[in-house]
Amino acid sequence: MEFGVFAQLFVPKFEREVDPNAEHKRIMRNVDIAVAADRNAFKFVWCPQHHFLDEYSHMPGPEAFLGHCSAITERVHLGSAIFNITPAVNKPVRIAENVALLDHLSNNRFEFGTGRGSSTTEVYGFGIEDIAETKAMWRETIEEIPKMWKKGTYSYDGKYFSVPEREVFPKPHGPAHPAMWVAAGSPPTFGEAAELGLGAFCFTTGAPKQLSKLVQGYKDKIGYATPVGQYINNNIMGVTNMLCMEDRKKAFEVASNMGMNYYTSLAFHWLDNIPKPDGLPEWPNKIPEPTPEQVEAMAAAGMVVIGDPDDCAKGVQQWADEGFDQLTFSPTTNTLPTEVIVQSMELFGREVIPQFDKDPVHSTTHYRQAASQ
Repeated sequence: MEFGVFAQLFVPKFEREVDPNAEHKRIMRNVDIAVAADRNAFKFVWCPQHHFLDEYSHMPGPEAFLGHCSAITERVHLGSAIFNITPAVNKPVRIAENVALLDHLSNNRFEFGTGRGSSTTEVYGFGIEDIAETKAMWRETIEEIPKMWKKGTYSYDGKYFSVPEREVFPKPHGPAHPAMWVAAGSPPTFGEAAELGLGAFCFTTGAPKQLSKLVQGYKDKIGYATPVGQYINNNIMGVTNMLCMEDRKKAFEVASNMGMNYYTSLAFHWLDNIPKPDGLPEWPNKIPEPTPEQVEAMAAAGMVVIGDPDDCAKGVQQWADEGFDQLTFSPTTNTLPTEVIVQSMELFGREVIPQFDKDPVHSTTHYRQAASQ
């Protein structure tokens, strides 16, 4: 099991109402967390691409954020989760160029996560008339980008984009190209990820056991993949909340007051291309924050990784038992001060990560190196 953090760039209105500099502070808080990940045994920093989603994520440019982070970190891998590769949002050639350039600037630490958008607010904002069509757009693009990294000229005349005969520069730093991933939230997408040899971001809710069929379906197919790139990236990543403190009861109390359900409410408000559980309140009504006792119960079920190091290790084990290869946390999608987040990451990195991640080399580095032999 490997571990990562999300630089989601949550910017709540209630902070902006009292501090006109709140957005900038939130941006720099995410930078601080990326540096903390690099220093505390976390292997990945992931950065999304979102547009127009007030409060939820003010992060439109993974290439800008991760390029900056590549200069101030040394070991951690820096990944787009996601680049929206639909041609209306990002020209495929520009994506191929930026991925290769980030590969150089980060010295092979960039990971290429892709997707098609999960919000009509975003998709329709770029002139796409039917969000369902983004699936075909993504598929056409994901098959072409690896071809642009090969030596020699490239040309293409497809349904959603075309490129006259040109050679695309720079080429990836090598060996091979950065690991490729896709955001997945439904069984068909997990299956498609496996068929194409892509790592899968598991952006779904629930306890680890509720996701076992999705994980197993992916693992059953990935060994038979025809990879769209140069190699298979056999990786499935889960996402949850984490807070690790020496005093377990204090951890449950702090977590119950850090606004994590406020952020969940925002996610269900904006991301209308993702299935919603029945009975959720409609925005601006919000999901009630849990009590400390409810947080403890959620931790026991593996839904969150919260408590003392022993609690956190038990929570991680549940994800590992279901076959997840990476667990990623969103430490800034709440109201916790930076120092509390960093202390939690330090304790988790010191006491929990060594129990699960015993290989200093990233799994994707192993895959990439093997592909070049």
